[in-house]
Amino acid sequence: MALTSIGEETYSARHPLLQKNKFGGGCRSSSEEEATSKALFRVVGMTCSACAGPVEEAIKRLRGIHEAVIDVLNNQAQVLFNPNFVNLEKICETIQDAGFEASLIENEANETSTKVCRIRINGMTCSSCSSTIERVLRVTNGVQRAHVSLALEEAEVHYDRRLVGHDKLLDEIESVGFVALLISTGEDLSKIDLKIVGECVDESIKTLLEALPGVQSVEFHHGTDKIISVLYKHDVTGPRSFIRVFGGTKLKATIFSAGEEGRESQRQVEIKKYYNSFLWSLVCTVPVFLTAMVFMYIPWINHLLMFKVINMLNAGEIIRCVLATPVQFFIGWRFYYGSYKALRRGSANMDVLVALGTNAAYFYSLYSVTRAATSPGFKGEDFFETSSMLITFILLGKYLEVMAKGKTSDAISKLMKLTPDTAILLTLDNEGKVTGEEEIDGRLIQKNDVIKILPGDKVASDGYVIWGRSHVDESMMTGEAKLVAKRKGDTVIGGTLNANGVLHVKVTKVGSESALAQIIRLVESAQLAKAPAQNLADTISKFFVPLVISFSLLTWLVWFFAGKLHWYSESWIPASMDRFELALQFGISVMVVACPCALGLATPTAVMVGTGVGASQGVLIKGGQALEKAHMVNCIVFDKTGTLTMGKPVVVKTKMLKNMTLGEFYELVAATEVNSEHPLAKAIVNHAKEFRDDQENPAWPQARDFLSITGNGVKATVKGREIMVGNKDLMSQHGVNIPEDAEEMLAEAEERAQTGILVSVNRELTGVLAVSDPLKPSARAAISVLKSMNIASIMVTGDNWGTANAIAREVGIDSVMAEAKPKQKAEKVKELQAAGHVVAMVGDGINDAPALVAADVGIAIGAGTDIAIEAADIVLMKSNLEDVITAIDLSRKTFSRIRLNYVWALGYNLIGIPIAAGVLFPWTHLRLPPWFAGAAMAASSVSVVCSSLLLKNYKRPKMLDNLEICEVLVERNLSNN
Repeated sequence: MALTSIGEETYSARHPLLQKNKFGGGCRSSSEEEATSKALFRVVGMTCSACAGPVEEAIKRLRGIHEAVIDVLNNQAQVLFNPNFVNLEKICETIQDAGFEASLIENEANETSTKVCRIRINGMTCSSCSSTIERVLRVTNGVQRAHVSLALEEAEVHYDRRLVGHDKLLDEIESVGFVALLISTGEDLSKIDLKIVGECVDESIKTLLEALPGVQSVEFHHGTDKIISVLYKHDVTGPRSFIRVFGGTKLKATIFSAGEEGRESQRQVEIKKYYNSFLWSLVCTVPVFLTAMVFMYIPWINHLLMFKVINMLNAGEIIRCVLATPVQFFIGWRFYYGSYKALRRGSANMDVLVALGTNAAYFYSLYSVTRAATSPGFKGEDFFETSSMLITFILLGKYLEVMAKGKTSDAISKLMKLTPDTAILLTLDNEGKVTGEEEIDGRLIQKNDVIKILPGDKVASDGYVIWGRSHVDESMMTGEAKLVAKRKGDTVIGGTLNANGVLHVKVTKVGSESALAQIIRLVESAQLAKAPAQNLADTISKFFVPLVISFSLLTWLVWFFAGKLHWYSESWIPASMDRFELALQFGISVMVVACPCALGLATPTAVMVGTGVGASQGVLIKGGQALEKAHMVNCIVFDKTGTLTMGKPVVVKTKMLKNMTLGEFYELVAATEVNSEHPLAKAIVNHAKEFRDDQENPAWPQARDFLSITGNGVKATVKGREIMVGNKDLMSQHGVNIPEDAEEMLAEAEERAQTGILVSVNRELTGVLAVSDPLKPSARAAISVLKSMNIASIMVTGDNWGTANAIAREVGIDSVMAEAKPKQKAEKVKELQAAGHVVAMVGDGINDAPALVAADVGIAIGAGTDIAIEAADIVLMKSNLEDVITAIDLSRKTFSRIRLNYVWALGYNLIGIPIAAGVLFPWTHLRLPPWFAGAAMAASSVSVVCSSLLLKNYKRPKMLDNLEICEVLVERNLSNN
C-alpha cells in the first residue's frame, strides 16, 4: 500500500518557513508569478522580535521584494522576490547592513547551486587556528557553513557556487597563513591528483590533458612533490586516459590521493619533521643541560667550565650560548613563524607563548653573557638551558601528539582498505565475448569497465553482474554474516567479498559515487562536524593566550617588586640567582605551562574516535552534534513497519467478495501497486507473481492516472477499470460500501497484528487481503533494555489501531499512535519535545522523514529509503534494533570521555598556572622550572589525545550479545518452519 512521495511535505517539515500558508493567499498576476523566486537565509544575531523588525523593513524596502518573513526562533528569513530586480547577494548585503550576519541556505530557483567541498589544511596548531579559519570562511560571500577540524586537519565548506568558487576558498585560507589543498569540489565533477616523476614538467603536459574530452581544468602544484590536479566528467573520461598521456613523454604519472592517502602522507612528513627537529634539538640541548645542571658537581670539569675567557665570561657560558643559539633560532624557527602568522591574523596561539617564553630566557641570558664579557666585576646567571630545554620538550610533545592524532582517524583508513589494490580489466568484442584481460591499479577503474572477480577476491567497484554465478559476503555493508546469491543482472557493491564463483561485473559507480565512498564521506563529515561542546573550547581559546601573557607579566612584576621591597627573605632566593632572575623564572614558567592545545583537542579527538568506533560497529553517526544529542535522549519514537517489524511483509490471506479469479484479481492489484515503493505494496506484488507463468519478470498491465493518497492507499485505472487499494478511510472517501464480512476479516487481521487491505474495482469492494509483517526477533528485548536505561518507548505508525495495539502489546510498548500521517508523526515528536523530552525517532520510510528531521536525533534503519537515511542523524547499517542501544551507549561513553578531557585540560591549567606563578613557594619553596613547565605543557596535549584513544576499547553493553544470540536462534527457527 503506497504512502506517496511527500516531497513538499518533507520540505516544509525541514523548513517551517517554506510552508505555503506563511504568506497567506496573496494574489499576483501570472507574469509576476513567473518572475518570483523563493530564498531562505540564515540570520545570525537576532535575539527577539525587536531584532526581526529592522531586518524585515530593510528587505522590504528593496525593489522587487514580494514578501519577507523573519523567524527569530530559527534564525531564518524567507524572502519572495523578483530576480529581474534584485539578486541574492543584494538581499544578503541588506541583512548585513541591518547589523546581522547573513548567508544563503536555499534558493528554490536553483537548489543544486549549494555544493560541499573538502579542503586539507596544513599548519594548524591549536583551536585558535581552526577558529580563525572558520571565521574567515564564514564571512566569505557565498559560504553558508564551514566546519574546520583541528584533529582531522580538514575543512568542510557548504557554499553557493554561483557566488563563490573553491579557488576563492583556498585563497581565503592561504591569506591567513595556512596551506590549503582541495580534496573534493562537491560539484558534478570528479577530481584526481597525479604525482609526476621526471625532470621537465611544462605547460605542454597541461595542454595535452586539457585536450582530452571531459576534462574541465588542469592545475599544477609545484612543491616538494610535483602534483597535477585534474577536474573531469567521469562519464566521459577517467584516470587511465590521463596516465596514457604520459606514455609518449619522459615523465611518469601515478595517482596521488589528497584524501586519506594524502593526509597520511602529510602526517608522515610532519612526524619525520618533528622527529628530526627533536633529535637535533636534543643533540644541542644535552650538553647545555649537562654544563648548567650536572657538571658543576664534578670538580675538575667545573673548574674547566668556570675558566674566565674574557673578563667575567667563562667557558661554560660560551658553550651554552653557542649550542642554545641554533636551537632558539633555527630549530625553533617554527614557533617564530607560527607566532607571526597568528599575530598577523589578529589572534594568539601556543606558538606565541613558546616564542615569548623562550625569547625571554634566551635574550636575558644573552644580556648576561654580554655584560660578563664587558665587565670585570659582573656576576650574572644565564638561562640558556631553560630556552633550549623548553623547545626540546615541546618538540617531543608535538612529535608524540602528531603520532597519537594519526591513530584517531584509523576508521577511515580501515574503510579505504576494504577495496582491493588491483582489479582484472576485461576487454570485450562487439558481441560481448572476452578477448583479453589485464591487471590494473584499482584506482584506474572507470565507469562502464567490465572487471573479473575471482573466488576469494573483493569486488573492486560497484556494478552489476553480466556473466557468472556466485555468492557474495556483504556483511561489510549489511552487517549480516551470510552469503547472498548473485547471478546475471544482480548488483554488487565494491569492497564486498566474492565467495565461490567467477563473476564478470560491469562498473556503474566509481570514485565518490560508490557506496563505500559515500560511507567514507559520511564518516569524514561526521568527524569534521563540531559538537556543541566544542564551543566552550573555542570561547576560551579567544581569550586564553592574551590572559596567560597578562598573568605572566603580572607574576613577574609581583615577584620583582616583592623582592625590591624586601617582602620576602633573601634566604628564599637560590644561590645561583638574584631577585630579578627569580621573578623572571616565575613569569616564564607561567607563560609556558599554560596549554591551549589540550582544550582544543578535548572534543574533536573524542568525536573522531567515537564516530570511527561507531562506523566499525555498523552505526554511522553524522557528527558531533548528533553524538552530543544522543547521549541526552530519554524518549524514543519507533515506526512500526521495517523498524519494529522485519519490513518484509507477506500476504497470508485473501478473501474474494466478487466473482473473479485470483489471477485476474491480483493482476489488477499488482498493476496498481507496482508503482509504489511501500513495503506492503511490494509484498502484494510479490504474492501476485505466484499466479503468473512469467514469475521471474512479469509484464503487468499499464496503470493510468496513478495517484498515491498519503496514509490511505493508491488509486489507478487498469484495463479501463478504476482500481483502489488501501484502508477503510480511502474507501469511505470514495463512497465504497464495506460489507459486514469484510469488516469481520479486518477485525480478525487486527487481532493477529496483521494489516487488512481493501481492494475495490469500479467502486465496488472486490476483495480483502491480510498482510503480516513479523516482528524483529530482538524487538521485545531491545524495548526492555531501553526501559532499564530509563528511556521511554513510543510507537507511531500509519497502520490501523488494531494492528498497532497488537504489535505494541507484543513488544512491550505502552504508548501508541496509529493511523498517523507523516505530518502527524512530526507533530507527535514536537509534542513530546514541548513536554520536556529529548526525542529520538527511529524509522525507515519516506513517510518517516518529517519526524526524523523534527526529532532531536533522527535514527534511520540502513535498509530504509534514501530520503529517510538522508534526513537522519544516525544510520544503523545492520538494520538491527539493538544498534539503537549501541548508538546511545556509545554517545554516553564518548561524552563522558569529553568531560574527562575537559576536566584534565582545564584542571591542568587551573592547577599548573598557580604553581608556576609561585603560589606554593612561600610555604614549600617549590618552584616549577620553565623547562619542566614546558615538558608539562607538551605532555598535557598528548594526555588528552591518549585519553580519547581509549575509546577505541569501547565494548557495547554485554546484554546486547545475549540479544544477538536470541535473534539468530529465532531466525533459524523461522527458516526451519
